[in-house]
Amino acid sequence: MTAANDRELVLTRIIDAPREKLYRCWTDAELLPKWFAPLPWTTASAKLDVRAGGTSAITMRSPEGVDYPSSGVYLEVVPNEKLVFTDAFTEAWLPSEKPFMAATVTFEDAGGGKTKYTAIARHWSVEDREAHEKMGFHEGWGQCADQLEALAKTI
Repeated sequence: MTAANDRELVLTRIIDAPREKLYRCWTDAELLPKWFAPLPWTTASAKLDVRAGGTSAITMRSPEGVDYPSSGVYLEVVPNEKLVFTDAFTEAWLPSEKPFMAATVTFEDAGGGKTKYTAIARHWSVEDREAHEKMGFHEGWGQCADQLEALAKTI
């Protein structure tokens, strides 16, 4: 899949694990910290209320020990198929200080126990998309997809 416009970043992979396991890794607060940050970064904490209107609070930790908290709201949840979330809102639909993106993650059956995994990050501006790309979107989200696959194979 390619970006639909100049504000999107897209990562698509065929992952050797069934979509139910990938979805579980995305939605289980015990599993998400095991793959969510590209090593050597880690995920210090994850609180997830996975339902439309539910909130997420995830803190990533740099190798130097600096915490980067991020909160958001789930906009759409289709078990084992799709998650849509944004940082434009925090808990209870309160607007965030600065919205950065809305993301859609889909899990499509690719046959043979494999999944077509697509992550789309939609940004409010071209400048935000460019900043995310320079932060290493493709490398970081790609590494996380590898870590997600490795974890999903163990559950």
